[in-house]
Amino acid sequence: MINHARRDDPIECCGILGGKGETVQKSFEINNVESSPVQFLMDPQEQLNTLEVMENSSMEMVAIYHSHPRTIPFPSETDVEKTFDPEMRSIIISLKEKEGPVVRAFRIGREAIYLEEIEII
Repeated sequence: MINHARRDDPIECCGILGGKGETVQKSFEINNVESSPVQFLMDPQEQLNTLEVMENSSMEMVAIYHSHPRTIPFPSETDVEKTFDPEMRSIIISLKEKEGPVVRAFRIGREAIYLEEIEII
């Protein structure tokens, strides 16, 4: 995810994490059709293709991710408005500090944002 964010900088990157339960097995990079430094929209066809690959590999969607090239790793108003499932984890990679990207996970509800713990293994 961090490499994806760095490659797409200054545009927000986005993608899907697939796996089982709470364990990520694979990161799927999706094209940001907005090509924007402040918002993202996953390419719908790439999303469908990714979901098909995950289903054929007995994986489920564990989280979605995107980057914030210039701001902190906290959901923006746009992130909150665009959230489709408050139970789905949203991971944000901040490149504000280029030498030390920060990664945070959240569950984004309409009324509250909950920080989630993540463990890299």
